[in-house]
This record gives sequence, C-alpha cells and structure tokens, in this order.
Amino acid sequence: MDQILIRGGGPLHGDIPIAGAKNACLALMPATLLTDAPLTLTNTPRLSDIRTMTTLLQSLGAEVSALHRGKVLALSSHDLTGTRADYDIVRKMRASILVLGPLLARCGQAQVSLPGGCAIGARPVDLHLGALEALGAVLDLRDGYVHAKAPGGLKGAVVAFPKVSVGATENVLMAATLARGTTVLKNAAREPEIVDLARCLRAMGAQIDGEGTDTITIDGVAALGGATHQVVTDRIELGTYMLAPAITGGEVTCLGGRLELVRAFADKLEEAGVSCEQTERGIRVVRRNDRVNAVNVRTEAFPGFPTDLQAQMMALLCTAEGVSELEETIFENRFMHAPELVRMGARIEVQGGTARVTGIERLKGAPVMATDLRASVSLILAALAAEGETVVSRVYHLDRGYEKVEQKLGACGAHIERVGGQ
Repeated sequence: MDQILIRGGGPLHGDIPIAGAKNACLALMPATLLTDAPLTLTNTPRLSDIRTMTTLLQSLGAEVSALHRGKVLALSSHDLTGTRADYDIVRKMRASILVLGPLLARCGQAQVSLPGGCAIGARPVDLHLGALEALGAVLDLRDGYVHAKAPGGLKGAVVAFPKVSVGATENVLMAATLARGTTVLKNAAREPEIVDLARCLRAMGAQIDGEGTDTITIDGVAALGGATHQVVTDRIELGTYMLAPAITGGEVTCLGGRLELVRAFADKLEEAGVSCEQTERGIRVVRRNDRVNAVNVRTEAFPGFPTDLQAQMMALLCTAEGVSELEETIFENRFMHAPELVRMGARIEVQGGTARVTGIERLKGAPVMATDLRASVSLILAALAAEGETVVSRVYHLDRGYEKVEQKLGACGAHIERVGGQ
C-alpha cells in the first residue's frame, strides 16, 4: 500500500492549479440518468471517487467515456439496462445515493444500496428519503437497500428540510426536474456545488429558480435534453492549498481560485495573519509573520466555514501563537486526525465536538496514519512545516479527493514523494 514521504522545513513558492470540484462532479454525473441525450462535463477532476461513480453509472447501462486525459467526461444514458445500484459499488462512496432521485424520476423505480464512504460519523439518508416521499415516492428499506417506486410518476410538492443537507438537496433537485407540477425546496443547501448543479440542469432544459438561496423552486418538465457544462472550481482543494504557504511560509498563487468560493475560510486566514489576495490568475497567499495567530473556528453550512477544511485548519493552528478552539457542528466524529497530529508533537485536547489547540513553535516528523480524506491531507500539510521526516500511511483516502498532490506541492519546492508501502 502506498505511503507519502515528506521532509519538512522549507517555504513554498510557485503556482498550484486547482481542479474541478469533486463534490460538484459527483452530483453532476448522475444527472445523465435524467435524459437519453448526451451530457458532457469539462474541467472534471481525475480521482478515484470519479472512477467509482463511473463504474456505478456503467452498471446501470450508462455510457461514460473519459476524454482529454480525463479532464472531460462524455456521458449518455440513452439505453439504461437496470435500476439497481449494487452494494459492492455503493459501499465505497456516499455520493452513490445521488442516483436514487434521477432513477426514480425517469424510470419510476430504483433499488439503491445504503451507501458507504469516510467513517466521519453518522450521515443518514433519511433527509433524502423523506423528501422523495413528499414527491410521491413509495419507499421500503430492506436487506440493506432502498427499494423505491413511483408508478404514477413524481409530483411536485413543498419540501421543508429539517436541517440543511447538500446531498439531499441535490438528490431532490434532480428528481423534481421531471416531477409533474412545482416543487419548492425550503431550507435548501446553498453551496456552490448546488448552484453548479442547477446551472447544468437548466442547460439541459430544467426550470429552476433560487439556487444559492435557501429556497429553490423547480417547475417540472416532460423531458430534459443534453448539455455541455464546465465543473466549478473545487473550493475544498482551493482552501487546502491556500493553507500550504500559510503553514510553511513563502508565496503561492492558487490558479483559478475565487475568493467568493471560500470567503468565510479566507476571512479566518486573514484573522490568523495570512494575506489572501484575489488576482487575475487566482488567489495569492502569503503568511505575514513567522507564526500565525490563534483563531477560533466553528464549522457551518455554506456560506460558513466548511467542515471539509476543519482538519486542514487544525494543522495550521498547531503552530499558531496562542490557543485556538475548533467547534465541529456538522459531523460528530471528525477529529480522528487529532491523535495523529499529537504524534507529531501537537497539543490538542478534544472534548465532544470541540478541539482545543495550544500552539507550539514547530511540529516534528513522525509516522502517521490517515483516517479519512480530509484528515489525510491535513497530515501532509502539517508535515510540510515539521522538522524531519513524516510518513503518511493509508493514502488511498487522499486519492479519493486530491489529484497529483505530490506533483503540485513538489513544483513549489516541497520535498514530497509517494513510495511503496510495507
């Protein structure tokens, strides 16, 4: 099994290109199931999660071709052969549940295994199911599968989510495009990935209004057509690489980055003493002083501080001047990276949903183990500024969400390489 070897201690200088958003692409790909016309996605990231979604769609009879070295996906569902999403594929990734709404809307039935993914706490699909039931779906959970039927088709309804859910918003947004009548989603997620999906669906002929707000209105249409759509920039990869020069020193421009995608996060970096400047090429990031200032962070749904950047931010705060507190409000089990950072000398105390980080001057390299996707890259960030050598194991998590990490950081002067595991 591969490992990542990092020799820390040097500043970073250069440019880091930011890929298309993994989370956006994983919602856009199932949109092909809504139509028999071609859907082309550009600026697609080359990640294992994308390959998993490709395998899932192909198992349903969709055609998926990766073009231009994987940066373009050509999809077509003109001849679907099944409506069952099997456990062996779905267990690898939570986003697999996003085929449920489109299959139900177009085919009137679906059987989808309950999903897997990173072990960062309970992420139940009840919000997806309750919303689809509001549209007239008849659901039965048995043998680890969601058995869904809508023999008379889905019907528009008012869906008020009891709490904000990106995945549930995406699933129902897609399903509602082919429902009869008008659907109103209240307390809908506002993330850029939702806006990106709505724009793609609109290009396919959907009637959607209000994306980016907490109320989205969808007027169902009889059929959708094809489209070509460019995947939005990955704001989580963007934030991750903005942290690299914040941790190591130096100056890095994140190519293609836009501050409006990461405003709450960038505001925290500025508070910590890190300059984040929008330029024509992207976001230029420079640490103002030798050490950053301690700051308090509370994760929230967009436009708040992203939970997917909490682990990486903790890595930065391990060497801040003062004491920081990070409150995790989205997932209840998302501090599993903390013990690994402690192995590198960090001073972290976790109580429930809050982590208290007392900054030290410098971390020290150590063998560490990734526990989930974002935890894996937080350890790499910490290792970039640590004294000595760090070996990060179980990096298959990393490959689910970051492409060419070694090349991107190495081009800026990082001493990082992938080696064969023991």
